[in-house]
Order: sequence, then structure tokens, then C-alpha cells
Amino acid sequence: MSEPITYTITNSATVFGILAVILGGVFYAHKSEHPYLKRFFQFVPALLLCYFLPSLLHTFNIVPYNYPCVDILSGAVDAGSNVLAQCQAATSPEDTKIKASGADIYYVASRFLLPASLVLLTLSIDFGKIKALGPKALILFLTGTFGIVIGGPIALFIMAFINPDVVAGDVWRGMTTVAGSWIGGGANQAAMKEVYEVSGGLFSSMVAVDVIIANIWMAVLLYMAAKSKAIDLRTGADTSAIEDLKETVEKFHKEHAKNPDLTDLMIIAAVGFGATAIGHLVADNLSPYIAANWPEAKQLSLTSKFFWLIVTVTTIGLLLSMTKFKQLETRGASKVGSVFIYMLVAAIGLQMDVSAIVERPWLFVVGGIWMLIHAGLMLLVAKLINAPLFYMAVGSQANVGGAASAPIVASAFHPSLAPVGVLLAVLGYAVGTYAAYLCGQILMRVAGM
Repeated sequence: MSEPITYTITNSATVFGILAVILGGVFYAHKSEHPYLKRFFQFVPALLLCYFLPSLLHTFNIVPYNYPCVDILSGAVDAGSNVLAQCQAATSPEDTKIKASGADIYYVASRFLLPASLVLLTLSIDFGKIKALGPKALILFLTGTFGIVIGGPIALFIMAFINPDVVAGDVWRGMTTVAGSWIGGGANQAAMKEVYEVSGGLFSSMVAVDVIIANIWMAVLLYMAAKSKAIDLRTGADTSAIEDLKETVEKFHKEHAKNPDLTDLMIIAAVGFGATAIGHLVADNLSPYIAANWPEAKQLSLTSKFFWLIVTVTTIGLLLSMTKFKQLETRGASKVGSVFIYMLVAAIGLQMDVSAIVERPWLFVVGGIWMLIHAGLMLLVAKLINAPLFYMAVGSQANVGGAASAPIVASAFHPSLAPVGVLLAVLGYAVGTYAAYLCGQILMRVAGM
């Protein structure tokens, strides 16, 4: 039996404070006039550090993201008597993970802060300018979906030549869950686990591949976003529609901006979290109602509470943008929303344990090949249709990351562009199960089943 893993910090409040300090330190350093720091941030985007530094807390066992019950019952993880009792009481310990610290924070960030930020970031939206962005964003989103559908089978085929043992047996089944996650989200991933009868052990390995590879790709996109102007200039991409949208938002802000007082900030908080409350209320009632009356709607993720939460708050934000609440943008609504987004960035980073790559390294090679096919196809089509980097990055992340991270990548280009990421991510939920099922059928045939 291996030595139990002992974590340094298991208190969620302490971890949250550490993340806040990390974010504050990164932004302080980013604004510094020190020549070494200025040169450093010419090459390393601040947003990338906000994402990467928290991952070290998990990688070096400072903070647990979750407690796998199988490891706890075997003694591989020393999580304490309370958690041990929870695992012993679990109906299916091999599929159970007792969440703590990092997982608690991600839940708060994704269910409370993310919905509030989506409302605050969409207050300044201009529907006319969004429409003027044209069909390129949709084309690249669908290209990303297609790249994932064919990328998995191609990666499986390639690895069968390199190291057949890696993809022997039911590995193809596990890959269907990655397809579900990378096209839609957690609900689509869970659907594939049930449809293709993926075992608990294989599913755990594939979750690690999903998280590590997807987060590495997100880091690449964030880095590219920081260099987007230079990249678009070099490729000759047409960025006029994006620049028009950004200029419209900036012009509106300049004409109406004022320093917010306490009342403004309290109203901003009320709008953000009030809409979040409505979103949860709708999701908690509508999701089970649909599940009970139209169970087949699960294929479209319409029984997912998170789906309805995101749809509801985004709709509220878009409706409020057509009222006097739009003025809240000039009081700092998008800045408050950005604070929430950065907390989510840190929480996402806390999920990534880079050391997991050494446990089943060849599976990560499969995932890497898969992602390279997706990325290569995205870049090729973006070049063919003369699309700016923004369309490629957000179209990709709307697939791979979903509603939790697509607005992060979009807002890395400009806060006014966050709604584009949300709208495409919602589309991903709708097509995720169908596309992942198709990918699974192809994987099964490539595996010779």
C-alpha cells in the first residue's frame, strides 16, 4: 500500500483567501513599473498566471480538489475519519468522490459568481453589433465540434499503431465521455457514461485526460488572446466587426461613465445576484419538471439544472441591456463581473493536477493528439474564411470548455465579447449529446467492436 497523501490545507475559506491573494498579487505585479516584471508580462499574460498558479496548489498536494473514495478506502489518501465514514456509506464507492476545498470553491464560483458575472457582462451588449459579427463564429464553432467528433477516432487509430495496448479493450468507451465533455459539458459527459456503459475506473482516468488536456488548451488560447492583435495582423484577418463592437461599448462608457458610489455598487450586486437567484429558482423547478414529463429531453441537456441556470441568467442580462439598467455598465458593472470571472479562472486552475499525466501517460498522448486535430482544423478553417483569432478561440472553447470557461476566453479579448462565448456554449449543450454519440459510434468501429 502506498503512503497516504496528506494535504496541507483543507479549509475551503482558507483556500478561497489564498486564491484571492494570488489574483491580487498577479494584478499588482502586472501594473508594476519594475523593468523585469514589465518584460516578464510581455511574454506571459497575467490571465494565464491567474489560471496556472492555483494549479500548483493541487499538483503539490497543498489543497485537495476532491477525495476519491476508492483511494480513501484503500488507504492511499488520508482524509480523516469523517470522510472515511462518508465513503464507507457510499452506495458505489468506486464512482464516488467526496468533494472538499477546491471542489467547494469551484461550485461556488460556477454556480454563484459565474451567473452573476454573465448578467453584469451582458448589460452593455449591442444586439446590432453582435449580429454584425456575422456567421464566422458559428462556422468555427461547428468546425470545432466536427474536429472533436473525428479527432477521437483518428487519435484512437494512430495510437493503435504506436502502442496498441493503450487503446485495447474498452478505452474507446471511455473516450466517448471525453467527447461529451469537449462538445457539451458535464451533463453530456454523464450521458455518454451511461449510454456506453463506461466503468468507474476507466471513467476516472478519462476525467483526468479531459481536465488536463482541456485546461492546457485553454492556457494556450489565453496566451494567444494576449497576442491576438499581432496574430490577426500577420494573418490578415478581418477584425472590423469585432473592433466596431468594442468601440461601441467603449464610446458608451466614455459618454456616461462616472465613479461609482456605494449605492451603485450595491445595485450592481443586487442585479447580479438577484438574477442568479432567479436562475436557480427556474433551474430547480424547470429541470425536474422536464425530466419527469419529457425524459427524452435529456439528450438535449434540457434536464440539466446548470443548463437552465446559464440560459436564464444570460436571457435576463440580455433583456436588462435593453432597459435603463444598461447604465450600470458606466458604474462599473463589467469590472465587478470581471472580478467574479477571475475568481472562476482561479477555481478552474485549482482543478488541474499536472502530476496526473505520469499515472497513465499514454492516455494523455491520445488526448493530446485528439486536441491537436481539433486545433489544427480550427486554425485551417479560420485561415480559409479569413476569420480573426477571436472566432477561433471562442468557437473552440465553447466546445471544449462550455459555459464555465468560454466567456473567460472571450473576455480575454474584451469584456464586451463575453456574451458571444456564452451563446455559443449554450449551443454546445444542445448538440453535445448527439455529436458525442456519433463520435462513440465511429470510435466503436475503429476499435473493431
